[in-house]
Amino acid sequence: MKEKQDTLFVGSLEKGMRILSVFDERHSALGLTEIAALTGLDKSAAQRLTNTLHKIGYLNKDPESRRYRPSLKFLELGNAYLWSDPLVQLAMPKLIELGRKLGERVNVARLDGHEIVYVIRIPTQLTSFGAMISGRRLSALTTSSGRAMIACFAPEERKKAVETWPITALTSKTTLDRAKIAAAIEEAAACGYGLTQSENILNEIGIAAPILAGDRRPVATVQCSVSSLKWSIEKVRSEIAPHLIEVANSIHLP
Repeated sequence: MKEKQDTLFVGSLEKGMRILSVFDERHSALGLTEIAALTGLDKSAAQRLTNTLHKIGYLNKDPESRRYRPSLKFLELGNAYLWSDPLVQLAMPKLIELGRKLGERVNVARLDGHEIVYVIRIPTQLTSFGAMISGRRLSALTTSSGRAMIACFAPEERKKAVETWPITALTSKTTLDRAKIAAAIEEAAACGYGLTQSENILNEIGIAAPILAGDRRPVATVQCSVSSLKWSIEKVRSEIAPHLIEVANSIHLP
């Protein structure tokens, strides 16, 4: 049966948003040819849409290199999300206090499809710039936050996630064996928190406790990242996990 056409869908707007979405940590400045290649648009359409986004203030254009960068107005889009998400307002003061107590980097992450997205990041003085930026996405299956939330799924839903969600290897120690990932998620279900080591950054231990909505569905996590050169897994379990679970349980969402 032919799928019914969505008469309210505006294709040109989708293409414009596709252009905005290609800018990230690997693509901070792009030329027109690169934008066309990354978006799958022909060069003429990419030129018209990119010029429009430049004219209305969402992209800056270097007059010499003719390369585009996100503008300050682009930042307002992320700012609007932070204002609109009640979780951010509820969790922020608790995360600041938790960061002071632990002396380590703490975050709040949400699940979006098969990825986690950091919506709050409380860094320390030693935190790298990339680990300070809200909005970063990572494969759920390779993160402590993703595993903590998947562990709260119903068994069949959990099984499907482990078997079908994509895995992006960011280090030589990223786990690609889905049976091992399934075992780690089952452990997270048993102990109440997800745990990873060197999955996305070498020598980093990640630990996360789920934040549950009123219907017991996982909506986010409270997460902490520490150096395995300073912390052992046993010390993380005994000295960090209880604090994460306590804070996660104190955040009540409808």
